[in-house]
Amino acid sequence: MMILPLIMSSLISGLAQLDAKQSGRMGSLAILYYISTTILAVITGIVLVLMIHPGDPTIKEDLGEGMEGKTVSTLDTFLDLIRNMFPENVVQATFQQVQTKYVVVRPKIIKKNDTDTLAALANGTFDKLVPSVEYTPGMNVLGVIVFCIGFGIMVSQLGEEAQIIVDFFVAMDKVIMGLVMIVMWYSPFGIMCLIMGKILEISDLAETARMLAMYMVTVLSGLLIHSLISLPLLFFVLTKKNPFVFMRGLLQAWITALGTASSSATLPLTFRCLEDNLGVDRRVARFVLPIGATINMDGTALYEAVAAIFIAQMNGVDLSIGQVVTVSLTATLASIGAASVPSAGLVTMLLVLTAVGLPVKDVSLIVAVDWLLDRIRTSINVLGDAFGAGIVDHFTKDQLALQDEEHARLHAAHDHDSSNNFTNAFEGSTTKAGDIILALYAGLFAYNGWDILNFGAEELENPKRTLPIAALCGIGISALVFLSMNVAYFAVLTVEEFKQSDVVAVVSH
Repeated sequence: MMILPLIMSSLISGLAQLDAKQSGRMGSLAILYYISTTILAVITGIVLVLMIHPGDPTIKEDLGEGMEGKTVSTLDTFLDLIRNMFPENVVQATFQQVQTKYVVVRPKIIKKNDTDTLAALANGTFDKLVPSVEYTPGMNVLGVIVFCIGFGIMVSQLGEEAQIIVDFFVAMDKVIMGLVMIVMWYSPFGIMCLIMGKILEISDLAETARMLAMYMVTVLSGLLIHSLISLPLLFFVLTKKNPFVFMRGLLQAWITALGTASSSATLPLTFRCLEDNLGVDRRVARFVLPIGATINMDGTALYEAVAAIFIAQMNGVDLSIGQVVTVSLTATLASIGAASVPSAGLVTMLLVLTAVGLPVKDVSLIVAVDWLLDRIRTSINVLGDAFGAGIVDHFTKDQLALQDEEHARLHAAHDHDSSNNFTNAFEGSTTKAGDIILALYAGLFAYNGWDILNFGAEELENPKRTLPIAALCGIGISALVFLSMNVAYFAVLTVEEFKQSDVVAVVSH
C-alpha cells in the first residue's frame, strides 16, 4: 500500500531539488556501481559453485522429478523489460505490467478427407505456441520509476515556477514516512508471522535441509563473502571510511529485509537509516535507493548463477566455458529485470536455465528452501543499495554543498532586495499635484505614443516612403522624451541616491 506513494514522493522530491547536471552525474555513478557489484556477485557465486560442486545426480533421485515450468524466452524477457520501462498509461502502470505469454493456437485451415491431418489435429501435434503480450496484475515499478525520474528532472529545470510542486511532493514524502513509521512499530510481529508461516508450509524441514544442504551452504557462503568482504572492501577503497560502522547503522533495515523478503517494503527503513544514522544527503538517498531497489539485485544474481549450475550438476551436464559465461551474463540481466517483491528471483531463474538449455521444471526442486534464501539474498540486495548510496554521497557531497551555498546566496540576495524595496517604500515621494499629473501624462504618452504613430502612418498616401520616415521620427522623438524624463528625474538625486537607484546595475566597491 505504501510502496507506490513512497517511490513517487521520494524520487520526485529528491530529483526536483537537484539540477540536471547533478542528477546526471548521480545517476551515472549509481548505474556504474550497480552493474559492477552485480557482475562481482555473479563471479563470486560461479567460482564457489564450481569449487564446492554441490550438485549430485543422486539428489534428483531423492527429490524426484520437477514440475513442468512455463515457456520463457530471453528475447521476450528483454522486450518485456523495455515495454515496462515506457508504459502506455502511467495510471495503468500502478497496478498492471506487461508480460509475454505463450498461447496455444490451432491451424484454421485443413484439407478435407485428409485422415493424417485430422488425426494430428486431434492429437494436438499441430498446435503451435504463439507469443502474446498481455497485462498481468502487479505494479510496474520500473515504469513508475522512469516516469518519476523524467517528471522530477523537468520540475528541477523549471526552478521557481515549479516550487509549489516541489513543496507538495516534499510534504507528501514526509506524510508517507510518518505513516510508515507507525506501521514499523508493528513490524516485528508481522515478520515473525511471515517466517513461521513459511516454515509450516514445509512438510519435512529436516529431510529437505539434508538433501539440499550443500546447495544452501554454497549460496549462503557466496552471499556472506559478497556482503562481508566484496562490498565493504569496495566501499573502503572508494570512500576511505569504515564499512562496518556504516553497516551497523543499517541494522534495522537489514532485519526488516530478512523478514519481509522485499527490497521495496524495506525502503522506508533504509531511508531512515541512511539519513538519520549515517548522515547521507536526503537528495542522494531519495534518488539512488528507489532505483537500486528495482535494478540492483546482487544477492539475486548470485543465487540465480549458483542455482543454474547446481541444476546442471544434478542432471550430469558439464557446462562449457561459453555456457558459464552465458549463465553469468543472463543472471546479471535477469536480476535487473527481477521485481523487488518476494521470490522474484525464482521466476527470473527460468530465463537463465533456458539460455543454456537446462530443464526448466527442475526449478521446483529447490523451491522448498527458497523461503530462507530469498530473505537472506534480499538483505544483501538492501545492503548493496545502501553502500551504493553512501558511495554516491561521498563523490557528490562537495558539489551538493556548493549548490546549497549558491542557492542560499541567491535567496539571501533576493530577500535583501525585497526588504529594501518594501522598507519605507514611499521615501522620497512627492505629494505635489503638478508632479503627479506630469508623471501620469508621461505614462500615458509612453503607452499610447506608438499606437498613435502607427495609426497616423497607416493613413499616409505613400506608406513605402513615409513609413520609414515616420518610424525614424518616432524613435527619435521617443528617445528624446525618454532621455529628458530621466534627466529630470536624476537631476534632483545626490550621488549616493543615484548609486542606490534601480537604474544602476553594477556598483564598484
